[in-house]
Amino acid sequence: MPSAVLDNDDEAAAPMAKRQKLTNGNGLQRDASRIFAPFRTLGLVSPTEVPFTSIPLGKTTFQITTSVGRSLQTYDLRRGLNLVFLTRPQTPATITSTCAWKDRVFAAWGGQATASNVGVWVFKRGKKVEELEIPDGLDQSMGQITVFGSWIIGCCSTRIEVWKSATYEHYTTITPTRLSKTAPRQSLSGVICHLPTFLNKIFVGKQDGGVEIWNLSTGKLIYTILPPTSDCGPVTALEATPALGLLAIARSDGSIIIQDARADQEILRLNAKSSRRIPTTSISFRTDGLGAGDDGRAAGVMATANREDGDVTMWDLNQGGRLMGVLRGAHNPPSSTNGGVVGGVSKVEFLPGQPVLISSGMDNALRSWIFDETPFSPVPRILHSRSGHAAPITRLDFLPTDADGADAGGKWLLSAGRDQSLWGWSLRRDGQSTELSQGNVRKKAKKLGLVGSDLATGSSTTLEDLKAPEITCLACSLNRDGGMGASTGGAAVWTNMANKKGGADASESGVTGWESVVTGHRGDKHARTWFWGRKKAGRWDFETGDGTEVKSVTITPCGTFALVGSAGGGIDMFNLQSGIHRQRFPSRLTPGQARKLKIMQANGEHPNTGVGENPPRFGLGQGKHTKAVTGVMVDGLNRTVISCGLDGKIKFWDFLTGCLQEEIDWYPMTAITAARYHRESDLIAVSCDDLSIRVVDIETKKLVRELWGCLGQISDFCFSNDGRWIVAASLDSVMRVWDLPTGNLIDAVHFESTCTALAFSNTGEFLATSHADGVGINIWNNRTLFTHVPTRQIGEDEIFRAIIAPTASGEGGQNLIDAAFEQDIVEDGMPDIATASLDQLSRDIMTLSLVPKSRWQTLLHLNVIRQRNKPKQPPKTPEKAPFFLPSLENAQHARSSHQEATQITAAERSRISRMDRGDTEKDFTTLLRACANGGDYGALAEHLKTLSPSAADIEIRSLNAQGSSNELVSFVAALTTRLKDKVDYELVQAWMSVFLRIHGETVAQDPDLVEVLKLWRTEQGKEAKRLGALVGYCGGVVGFLRSGRT
Repeated sequence: MPSAVLDNDDEAAAPMAKRQKLTNGNGLQRDASRIFAPFRTLGLVSPTEVPFTSIPLGKTTFQITTSVGRSLQTYDLRRGLNLVFLTRPQTPATITSTCAWKDRVFAAWGGQATASNVGVWVFKRGKKVEELEIPDGLDQSMGQITVFGSWIIGCCSTRIEVWKSATYEHYTTITPTRLSKTAPRQSLSGVICHLPTFLNKIFVGKQDGGVEIWNLSTGKLIYTILPPTSDCGPVTALEATPALGLLAIARSDGSIIIQDARADQEILRLNAKSSRRIPTTSISFRTDGLGAGDDGRAAGVMATANREDGDVTMWDLNQGGRLMGVLRGAHNPPSSTNGGVVGGVSKVEFLPGQPVLISSGMDNALRSWIFDETPFSPVPRILHSRSGHAAPITRLDFLPTDADGADAGGKWLLSAGRDQSLWGWSLRRDGQSTELSQGNVRKKAKKLGLVGSDLATGSSTTLEDLKAPEITCLACSLNRDGGMGASTGGAAVWTNMANKKGGADASESGVTGWESVVTGHRGDKHARTWFWGRKKAGRWDFETGDGTEVKSVTITPCGTFALVGSAGGGIDMFNLQSGIHRQRFPSRLTPGQARKLKIMQANGEHPNTGVGENPPRFGLGQGKHTKAVTGVMVDGLNRTVISCGLDGKIKFWDFLTGCLQEEIDWYPMTAITAARYHRESDLIAVSCDDLSIRVVDIETKKLVRELWGCLGQISDFCFSNDGRWIVAASLDSVMRVWDLPTGNLIDAVHFESTCTALAFSNTGEFLATSHADGVGINIWNNRTLFTHVPTRQIGEDEIFRAIIAPTASGEGGQNLIDAAFEQDIVEDGMPDIATASLDQLSRDIMTLSLVPKSRWQTLLHLNVIRQRNKPKQPPKTPEKAPFFLPSLENAQHARSSHQEATQITAAERSRISRMDRGDTEKDFTTLLRACANGGDYGALAEHLKTLSPSAADIEIRSLNAQGSSNELVSFVAALTTRLKDKVDYELVQAWMSVFLRIHGETVAQDPDLVEVLKLWRTEQGKEAKRLGALVGYCGGVVGFLRSGRT
C-alpha cells in the first residue's frame, strides 16, 4: 500500500518511532549485511596443514577428525567417511594441532603463527567440554599435541608444555637448552613421540637432528640420541615401531633410520642413497601382521609420505629393508603455477590391526586405502574418499529447475576452480556432493608414466595436463537431462564430431536424454559437455569455428542446443544430442548467396536480408564481433540470440537464420566484459570495463539502468531470483546490491578477501560466494524472506566490513526460526515518526495490510516454532548445593514462612479471578462484543494487528462459545465483514486458518457457527472467482502484447 507523508500538525498525534538497535535478538551486529545473513560453508574437508587424528570406536569402526580452520570435522569410517560431528563453538584462532584420546579430541589453537593468544580446548561429540589451563607467557603455536597415560604434552618451538590428563591442570614446562649462544632460538623441530614401554618418557626432535628423551614426571633430560652427521638437518618425523624399544626417525636430508632407543644403536637405514633429498614428514607402521614378503604373509610394512609430492611409499623392513611399491598420485602434488593446487600429503596412518591406510593431503582431501590379500598387492586401492576443491573457486552456478520440477528447491550448486575440477554440491546432504568425473586420470597417468618420479625431475608433462584446463565459463539446463539412465553411447569422452566421419547414432540418447552442462576452458578452443545425472564427462567436444579460445557458453532453454562464443568474435551452435554443428552467427554464405552479394555490391545496392517497408539494416554474413564474445544468451522462446563482446556491442541475432537483426553500440565508450540474462523479466545485465553495470531490456532493446559504485574490476555478478536485485562483487573486496526498480544501492559488504564468484539460488533462499583466500563456498541466507529488511539507499560511508561470516560448523548463522522472534530494527536515517497509511483507494480493489509478512506467517507456524524451541532434556538438580545457599533447616523455615504469607482463601481467589477476567475482557473480548453490537469491526482488526503472533494466538484460543454472546460467531462475522470490505486480505486468511485449526471440533456442534461459516465460504468464493478472473484477464493481455504475431 502507498503511504502518506504526515503534516507537521499531525506529528504530535503520530505514534512514537522505535529506538535504533545495534544488535538483534541473535547478536547480529549492524555492521554486517542488511540483506544476507551467514548460514554455513561448504566444501571443506582437510584444507590446512594440520594432520588428522583417529581413534578406534570399539571393534566396529574408527572416527577420523580433521581441521578446517577454526573448527573440527569428525568422519565415521564404517559409514564411508560420513560426516558425524562438527565442533562448536569455533576456536578464537586457527587450530594448529589436534589429538584424539578416548572419547575426546584436543585442539590447540593460536600463537605467533596466528598473532593471537594460545589455548587448548577439549571437545566431546562436537561440543566443547573443557579447556586446559595455559601458563603465563606462552605465545608460541603448538605444532603437535599428544596424550598418553596421565600426561598431555604440547610441543612448541622452544618449550614443551605438560598437563595432567585427569584434571587438565598445568603440570610443568620443559625448556631444552640451546647448544650454544649462536644457535637459533627455535631449538625444537616440532615433533614428539612416545614409546609404549618407556614410562613417563617423551622423545623430542631437535633442529640439529638429535632426539632428546625427557622424563615428564621429574622434568629432567635423560638422554640425547645424537644425529648421524652434522648436516643431516632437523628431525621431520618420529614414530614408534610395533617392535618394542624401536623408534623411526626421519630427517630433512631424506633419510629414515630405525633406532634402538635402549641401546642407542642404528638398526636400519632407508633412503640413504636416493638422489631425491625430500624430507619424509609422516611415518606409519602396519600392525595386522601381514603385507610384507613376496606373498604378503609377513609383518614389517612401513608407509612414508611427504609434502613435496602426492605419493605414498611402501617399505618392507625385513632383510635389510627394501622398497615394495609406491602409491602414485594418492593426493594432488603441489602445482607449479601461481594460485594453483596446494598439494602434498600431510599425514598417513595405518589403522590398528587393519589392512587399511588413511591419508590426508593439503589438497583438501581425506582418503582411505585397503590392501588386497588375494591376489596380493603391495600397493593399496582406494576404499573411501572425501574431498573438495584444492584451489580457489572461480565459477559458481545454482542448477536450474528441470522439466518436471524435481530440482526446483535450489538443492544443487555447481562450482569450478583453479584445480581444473567441476563439482556438484548438495545443500541438503553433504555426503551427496561429488566431483564430476573426467575419466580415470590416474590410470592414464600410470600408463603414460607421467606421475611419480617424472614429477620430481621436472618433466614438462604433469598430472594436471591430463585433466581438462581450468573452467572459465559454464552453462546448464536440465530440461533434457537423462539422470542416471542417460545413455553415453559407449564412446570415449569429449569426441570432436568435426573430425569424425559418418556422424553419431543419437537415437538411444533421444529416449534417455543427453548432456546438460557445457563448459569453456582457459586457453582452450574446445568447449566440453558433461552428464549431470551421471556426474561424469560427456560425449562431445565443441571446437570454435575460428580456432580461437572459448570465452562464453550457453544452452538454450529447451536443452537441445549449445552456443559457444570465441575470442575471435565467432558464435557457433551445436546440437547436444548428436554433437553436430548446426549454425554460425553470422550465418555462413552459400556459394549462390556469395555470388549474389558480389553482384549487389558491384551495383552499389545494399545487401538486405529481407524485403518490405522496413528491411533489416544488416546483410547476410555481416555483423560479426570484431573482438572476443564475452557473453551469449538465448531468449525463452528460442527466437533471438543475444551476444556481447569486448568491441562494446550488444547484438541480437535471429535464432533460425543466424542473421543480425539489431545491435547496441557503446564503442569506444566502453567494452563489455561479461553478461547475465534473467529470462523471466527479459533483462540482460552487462559489466563494463568502466566499472559499471548496465541493464538492457531485450524487448525494447533499450538501456534501462546504469549502476555505478564499484571501485575495482567486477569479478562476478548475478540477478536475484525475481530479477529485482543485481548482486555484484569487485576486486575492491566489496559485494554490492542494487535495487533495479529504483536504481539505488541498498546494501554493501566489505569482505576480508576478494570475492571471486557468486550465485543466487532460483528459490531466492541462498546466495553463494567464493573467495580468493579459501577453497570453501560460503552460503548466505536471504533475510528478506523471513523478516522485514529496510532497503533504503546507502552511501559509501555505510559500507561495513563483514565481521560475521559463514563457517563450516554453521555457528552464528541465521534461519527462519531464529528470525521469527527477531524484533524489528530501525536504521539510521529513517524518519523519527511512524508513517501513516492511506485508507482503501477503492471498494473494487482488494487491499492488503501493512503488517510485516513475518508476523502473520509466524502466527500460521507458531506450533512448529514452539515445538522446535522445546528443551531437549528436563532441568537437572545439582548434585551438591553451593556453600552460599542456606542450610536445610533454614530452607524449610523460609518455605513455611512463604506459604503462610501467600496463603489465600477460596473467596479471595474467586474475587481475584473475576478481576483478572475482567481485565482481559477489557482489551479484546469487550472490544469484540462492542463491535458485534455496532456492526463495525474495524477497531477489532486494528487491535489484532498490534498484537504479537503469540498474543494473537492466545486471544483466538480464548474465544468462548458460552454465555450471553457467542464469541466464536462474532469473530467469524468480523472476518466476513473485513472480507466484504476487501481489506486486510492476507491477515483475514491467516486469522481464519488459525481459528479453524483451534476450534474446528466446535463447529459441528454449534448451528449458529455453521451458518456464519457458510456466509464466510460464500463471500470467499465470490472474491476468489473475481480475483481469478482479473488475473486471467491481465495474463491474457500481457501474453497478447508479447506475442510475436502482434
